[in-house]
Amino acid sequence: MVPMIDLKKQFADIKDEVLTTVTEILESAHYILGPRVSEFEKKVAAYHGVSEAIGVASGTDALHLAVEALGIGDGDEVITTPFTFFATAEAVIYTGATPVFVDIDPETMNIDPAQIEAKITENTKAIIPVHIFGHPADMDRIMAIAKKHKLHVIEDCAQSFGADINGRKTGSFGEVGCFSFYPSKNLGAFGDAGMVTLNDAELVDRIRVLRNHGSKGAYRHESVGFNSRLDELQAGILLVKFKRIDDYNRRRRENAALYNTSISGDVIKPVERPGMTHVYHQYTLRSGQRDRIQQKLREKEISSVVYYPIPLHLQEALSFLDHKKGDFPVAEDAAAKVLSLPMYPELEEKTIKEIAEIINNV
Repeated sequence: MVPMIDLKKQFADIKDEVLTTVTEILESAHYILGPRVSEFEKKVAAYHGVSEAIGVASGTDALHLAVEALGIGDGDEVITTPFTFFATAEAVIYTGATPVFVDIDPETMNIDPAQIEAKITENTKAIIPVHIFGHPADMDRIMAIAKKHKLHVIEDCAQSFGADINGRKTGSFGEVGCFSFYPSKNLGAFGDAGMVTLNDAELVDRIRVLRNHGSKGAYRHESVGFNSRLDELQAGILLVKFKRIDDYNRRRRENAALYNTSISGDVIKPVERPGMTHVYHQYTLRSGQRDRIQQKLREKEISSVVYYPIPLHLQEALSFLDHKKGDFPVAEDAAAKVLSLPMYPELEEKTIKEIAEIINNV
């Protein structure tokens, strides 16, 4: 059986260091917002070239707290993509604001900057680009639009830890970068965990208070906040993996390159635009033969997943937005054709070639 990601192999490589770290934390009896959380925050901030990073409970919470901290709420609109995980829209709805969708770029499957301005109204307060599958969105164009219309920008970096544009990391362009450390991510915890990256001191203070029940401490509560703190255990585990993240991403990129040269069938392979570094959280191809390819892989006990089969505007939970099929045709076409193949640093060359052969035969 070939899994989408082999977390057992990754754990085997770092087992001794992880167990030592976990034991030290358990013996310290300091489990919430301890020294390892602070250390991890500082290292992630430095890695991204921002002044602050704040550990939170999940990537969804990172997005939610960012939207909340920017004062976005009832009657406001936030522009984003319909081709992403549900949490991107969910975080907007939590605050009472409305997600407004813009179709995607047919090459990268990221939000199409050329279509953003047509969706801006007097109620628009922010743009949330998603760096889908690990390829950066076109942040230069998005930031120019945001500046022109005085809009906030929140980057959804759940799939793009380590990706960059001309050397500048995703998560450092907008006012806030939002990261997920769900176990399957390029940098994954052993449970839920997330982080925000930012430079604005006032926003930093607001998010730190919001993540801790609206309190700066001493049981004084300035506002109604949330319980969204990064566990010390998760921070310790993430520190072990963080020192390896560039190597993990390098190996993912090598695996993607091998997929690219080995797959010769009638499929659309992932692109990497000039100046942009794709970190391949997923290696996602597109094909009108998607279902046949998936079936043939399944017969050989090789995993594959459709991310995402239903674009957000057609999800039942968002039917109140009154969208219909045909509203975002590029996203709908992608949903009908995408297939993500196994992708992780430890993936073997012979396995990639076997997968490619199956696809080529189809």
